[in-house]
Amino acid sequence: MKTQDVLIVHPSTKEQITVLEAFLNSLKIKFEYSKETEYDPEFVKKIEESRKQAKEGKITRVEKADLKEFLGI
Repeated sequence: MKTQDVLIVHPSTKEQITVLEAFLNSLKIKFEYSKETEYDPEFVKKIEESRKQAKEGKITRVEKADLKEFLGI
């Protein structure tokens, strides 16, 4: 059986994790842990630079009607 529903929880203690695991196991609900990884430092640098440029007003505004031409599609 497939479902589109996804439940994301954010337990704040190990006790909460243990209780959630026991609960899900008792109901035979499959679950998995996400494996968060850090972003590539070079990528983070580019994002921070873009945010700085936006705050300084160094942006390009494109009207919706001109978007395809701007993107070259």
